[in-house]
Amino acid sequence: MSNSEVTASDPGTLVLGSDAVTYHRISGLRKLLRRSVPVLGIAPFIIFSFLGLGIPAIAVTYYAFQKEKGGWTFSNIHFMLTGEKHVFLVGFENSIKLGLLSAVIPGILGVFIAYAIQTSKSNILRRITTTAAGVLANFGGINLTFMFIATLGSTGILTYWLADIGINLSNIGFNLYTFSGVLVVYMYFQLPLMVLVVTPALGGLRASWREAAENLGASSWQYWLRVGIPVLLPSILGGMLLLFGSAFAAYATAETLTLGLISLSPIQIGNYLNGNVIAGQTHVGDAIAFGMLVILSITMIFYSLVRRRASKWLR
Repeated sequence: MSNSEVTASDPGTLVLGSDAVTYHRISGLRKLLRRSVPVLGIAPFIIFSFLGLGIPAIAVTYYAFQKEKGGWTFSNIHFMLTGEKHVFLVGFENSIKLGLLSAVIPGILGVFIAYAIQTSKSNILRRITTTAAGVLANFGGINLTFMFIATLGSTGILTYWLADIGINLSNIGFNLYTFSGVLVVYMYFQLPLMVLVVTPALGGLRASWREAAENLGASSWQYWLRVGIPVLLPSILGGMLLLFGSAFAAYATAETLTLGLISLSPIQIGNYLNGNVIAGQTHVGDAIAFGMLVILSITMIFYSLVRRRASKWLR
């Protein structure tokens, strides 16, 4: 093609033959830049996540299979699974049990509370409760521990009030510094977290679905059984999985409340980080962390699957 010939590179745009290659290169560069804008927008988040989560996860995985003086080994994993009195397996058992109980109980209660908030006719009440749930869901650690000790501890205010009306918490088997006490404390921030997670799903229930069900002769119970619950179930299960992961990996609240006397995997890792290490077991803490990482990874896989199914109802 000679330079005098005309090339149509884009509809409505004419470029002389010798300039066509340059134009296409510039056009391709512009398209590449347009496609790169979304990636550049989330780049800080990706970098921060990699620095805060990716590098520690890689380090934990690496050291979980390292000998004390270097070299690959499975002895750390083996000791974690078969240690004295299976103390580490007990820690995993207690952590899983705590995660499940603090996911199912607040998960069920949270659905009813979120439904009451969503169907409330008061916009002010809805805003106040939603804001309070957002604050309480992030309230934990030493501050939360102190609050519960002052309220439900052996000398707590509520403990004395209940004793005055004839209810002795110790007589009914409740002790704030035991497993049941940790469960109660965890429910304090798990319940509002569930409210935040499931509220958008409740908002996705369209009024037209209920009207259509009523027009077809369905009762309120049949509507919830055939329409409401199947639509909400993925979101509810996803919220419970999120609560499980939150409680399973929580450390500060349980540590400050029980001073590490309860066998929980995060507390056992904390003991190794604090220097309570027996000779030859330097990387056992990394093995425990690796085990937790595997459990949390499985949890997040299931969470992503149920959220993908639930997201189609929120469009």
